[in-house]
Amino acid sequence: MQWVIDIVLGLVEGLTEFLPISSTGHLILTRAALGLEDEVGFRQLIVMQGAAILAVCWQYRQRLWGTARGLVSDPAARRFTLNLFLAFLPAAVAGLAFEDAIRSRLFSPVPVAIALAVGGLLILWAEKRPHVERVKSIDEVGPLDALRIGAFQMLALVPGTSRSAATILGGLLTGLDRRTAAEFSFFVAIPVMFAATGYKLLDAREPFAPGEATSLLVSSVAAFVAALLAIRFLLRFVAKHSFAGFAYYRIALGGLILVSWQLGWVRW
Repeated sequence: MQWVIDIVLGLVEGLTEFLPISSTGHLILTRAALGLEDEVGFRQLIVMQGAAILAVCWQYRQRLWGTARGLVSDPAARRFTLNLFLAFLPAAVAGLAFEDAIRSRLFSPVPVAIALAVGGLLILWAEKRPHVERVKSIDEVGPLDALRIGAFQMLALVPGTSRSAATILGGLLTGLDRRTAAEFSFFVAIPVMFAATGYKLLDAREPFAPGEATSLLVSSVAAFVAALLAIRFLLRFVAKHSFAGFAYYRIALGGLILVSWQLGWVRW
């Protein structure tokens, strides 16, 4: 039932990519539970991430098209593009320097569980600390704000931390309100994930195995649809709620994995 596995992986990727709960962490856990550890599966994860980022492009297609058209004549479009570049730069540099070492040492359930729990605690701390929401729209984000958020995004190189959580955490600590922090995390994901997807595909460019193209298509469609739903859900959710619920979920999931591993219930 390969197509069922493909749909499950696509749904996990899409639903968790833009929520601050770590898509990489959930995929590592899902693949470990299903016994999937092959290189073909690694390429599938890369392609699914690309499909998920297309959901952001579709959700914000008018804003992105307007920015592209106004790069020459509109200062706001140029400032927005500069902000994305500044937020992208730290993670890109750190990724090139440490990605191989991180992949070889931390891509396993136990480190992911620790990162989930620690990230949850950091989100709770960021939510409970006194802070002034001085930035209430994407257009109010300044270059220094973007660079600071980009520095926080380097935390996402550790599997289980979550790129979305790191960006949102940086946004909250920088003074963005919750919706702006969430939206900025979506926009920053576009250059970060497209660059990461292209770079990783160069590392996994072997010819397709029999049936692999079908698996890639099925999982990518599932990831696109699920990501689109997750984006819209998060925007509605943060209009009335804090990110604390995601933090408690991360802590509970990470703790469950660590306890089950320590007691020998599951051989992670």
